[in-house]
Amino acid sequence: MRTKALLFVAVVALLAMVVPAGAQDRAIGPITQRIIERGSLICGVNSSVVGFGSVNDAGEYSGFDIDTCRAVAAAILGDANLVTFRPLTAAERPTVLASGEVDMISRNTTKTLSRETDWGATFAPTTFYDGQGVMVKTADGAASLEDLTGGTICTNAGTTTELNITDAMASRGLDFTLQTFQDFDAVMGAFDEGRCDAVTTDISSLVSRKATSADPGSYAILDLVLSKEPLGPLSPQSDPQFADIVAWTIFGLIKAEEWGITSANIGDFLATENPDIQRFLGVGENLAGTYLGIPNDFMVTVISSVGNYGEIFERNLTPLGLARGVNALWTAGGLQYAPPFR
Repeated sequence: MRTKALLFVAVVALLAMVVPAGAQDRAIGPITQRIIERGSLICGVNSSVVGFGSVNDAGEYSGFDIDTCRAVAAAILGDANLVTFRPLTAAERPTVLASGEVDMISRNTTKTLSRETDWGATFAPTTFYDGQGVMVKTADGAASLEDLTGGTICTNAGTTTELNITDAMASRGLDFTLQTFQDFDAVMGAFDEGRCDAVTTDISSLVSRKATSADPGSYAILDLVLSKEPLGPLSPQSDPQFADIVAWTIFGLIKAEEWGITSANIGDFLATENPDIQRFLGVGENLAGTYLGIPNDFMVTVISSVGNYGEIFERNLTPLGLARGVNALWTAGGLQYAPPFR
């Protein structure tokens, strides 16, 4: 009997080695469970940066970061429209993340050491590689930071831009006055009223403001990059399962573009004989979403709803004149790269 028992244990152990962990139902984390019970994802966003996150007069949200929220809702709930958007100022981000007021944030937020630790945040893969820039009035003729010596530079409070511009000016031995506001609308208001000689924030946001202004030619973005700003979504560290869903949804958007799978042609790929794509789409006996505790074919729903990474970029950012640059796929010389779905 003892021999039989030992043999049984050995067989069970062997099966555990050959059956993927994802074949078992993964435990649903507290945030994911909350989303399922509520029937919607609460996503903290920007509401005033056209191209990334903005809201029209009808209360409809759109933008690159908005589509990331929709993709996560599609992955978990099967419907990209089941999102409640919560507009946030930059300074509000750590508070609402810690309080559970939002499930995740997708609001042009730079990943940093202190934010990941002090905020208790898990950052998803970088969705947009950016850098900090400076914008001036064309009529003032400023072409460098040296031209801003003794002037006032404005930005919004609670951001990495405050330290970056302070370091940049100090390293050049330049005196200036830093003035901060709670949101960038107020920053631009002060700038237009002449209370600021320049404004500084992520270059993508400056491009958005310039492109959508009444007189784009009146603004000039200086030819310099003050910092690295890897922007992406974040969620509380209290739910690793939810953080995995966010991360692999983003990886899936990138992977779909790499394979040429779009919202228009995804139906053609459902019958593919390519085993890598079969695994990616979770068709047949292949495991995908099961590893994450969500529908196995979650990427089919995501791509059908919002498209791939390239589609999202072209829909929201290309009209502003933003080139792919380092945000191109790794196969095109960029930094966007997704690990294998297996």
